[in-house]
Amino acid sequence: MAAEFIRLYPENPDPRRIRQITTVLREGGIIIYPTDTVYGMGCDIFNQKAIERICQIKGVKPQKQNFSFICYDLSNISEYTRALSTPVFKLMKKALPGPYTFILEANNKVPKLLNNRKRTVGIRVPDHSIPRTLVRELGQPILTTSIRDEDDVVEYSTDPELIYEKYRDLVDVVIDGGYGNNIASTVVDCTGEEIEVVRQGLGELSEIL
Repeated sequence: MAAEFIRLYPENPDPRRIRQITTVLREGGIIIYPTDTVYGMGCDIFNQKAIERICQIKGVKPQKQNFSFICYDLSNISEYTRALSTPVFKLMKKALPGPYTFILEANNKVPKLLNNRKRTVGIRVPDHSIPRTLVRELGQPILTTSIRDEDDVVEYSTDPELIYEKYRDLVDVVIDGGYGNNIASTVVDCTGEEIEVVRQGLGELSEIL
């Protein structure tokens, strides 16, 4: 059965459609959705079978994949991580919502399937109403992993209709939120003694430090 293609407007996502999509997530479905950076593929972080399905689609092993997930806001993040130091908290308060993935120490509430051996987890609060509204309606975070393109020039897929053509038989819902960006988030590791940018993406950390 082909995935449903749902158009949502970021400035005012249709509540009825949001509820429809979160029902799919609760039932173990996989969705593709826009963020403030690239389009992502995700599911409920507590549904192990859905996570394993995503790994199959991407051709990766769950234990070797460093997944990130989307939270609604900073208070939401604190439910899944160990206590943040004051400098890290201040930085995240300035940076979020925004195009950053923060690597933090996970607590025991994070499913084991999402943890690598270091017990860390990537957290996002994108500056985009669609994924954040979905998280708020669902009541818990959703996993996020980027939709890549086989094109040699463009690394990430940006056209939701082309994404749908590629993934329509693999996922349950593709959300059309307009053209996506083709630059991923900036990844910031906050688990060491120094805060370190491990991947430079759309977010410029120097502008907020």
